[in-house]
Amino acid sequence: MAQHVRGLAWRLASDGYGVEIISSSSTPIVRVKGLMNPSFALSSLLKGAGTRCRVAHAHSIPSAPAMRALRADLKVLTLHGYYSEQVKLLHGGAVGSLVSWFERTALGWADIVTAVSKSSVEVYHRMGFDVKYIPNAVDLTGLPREGWRIFSPQVVFVGRLSYEKGLDTLLEAAEKAGNLNFLIVGWGPYGLRLRARSSKRHNIRFVGEVSHHNALRYIAGSDVLVLPSYMEGLSTVILEAMALKVPVVATRVGGNTELVEDGVTGLLVSPKNPDELADALERIVSDKILAARLSDEAFRRVVAEYSWDRVYRKYLRIYGLEGGGPL
Repeated sequence: MAQHVRGLAWRLASDGYGVEIISSSSTPIVRVKGLMNPSFALSSLLKGAGTRCRVAHAHSIPSAPAMRALRADLKVLTLHGYYSEQVKLLHGGAVGSLVSWFERTALGWADIVTAVSKSSVEVYHRMGFDVKYIPNAVDLTGLPREGWRIFSPQVVFVGRLSYEKGLDTLLEAAEKAGNLNFLIVGWGPYGLRLRARSSKRHNIRFVGEVSHHNALRYIAGSDVLVLPSYMEGLSTVILEAMALKVPVVATRVGGNTELVEDGVTGLLVSPKNPDELADALERIVSDKILAARLSDEAFRRVVAEYSWDRVYRKYLRIYGLEGGGPL
């Protein structure tokens, strides 16, 4: 989500529009599991309250109160997944039900609602909301020329270390695929527990949190990117791997199935199935012809459908700015 917002803001600013980002890096939040999103919802609301702007564009449900508080001519809400279901997965049914009520309320505050995956669009359509599809995008001009390889062969995961990303399954797969080496890039609430669990595994290394460009270098230097999520929107990291011509193995959930066509642009496996995941990773690493075929077709599709030039024009139409004008 952060990469998506930064990419959109940079292009707007480059076209001469005034852009201000309210995020967790510019407002105080409580960095405790379960309190980060609620505290951001409150702090961003207080920061934005009463400010005048042409367009207020909120990304994900916790940003909706700030969108509502802004004095904007147009209010846009972008959904990066099925928010209340994710909360239910992480925090249980009671909290999920409360968030589901808030989610429905928040969608009513927006003049236009968009979603980054077709699966999310379908979910919210069934809830009775008119949601437009605008996917995540990848910047094809800022990709690294050389990759970083620590192991050979090298399987890389890049993302937030949290329950829904399926890293428990990945560690089980790493135990079964002892001939593969796993590089885990990123950090999050599960980081310490996962490190402790894998401390005796020779084929797993945690890199920690790195810059976006360095994360791309680790992807570029790897034989395969893995995303074993239990729930997922439209993953930017998959798009980036496709753009770098690195083959992808992902779970058959959410927006993953929109990006990865099994056997054509990557391999899909069932969530929470370490045997199937290990088999798919070993298959791609051992079959160079398959890996090249998958990555070539994936690259062709990302260029045709998910470039920032294409996606940016869609946002300009949403904003009503195709003919220019202040924002």
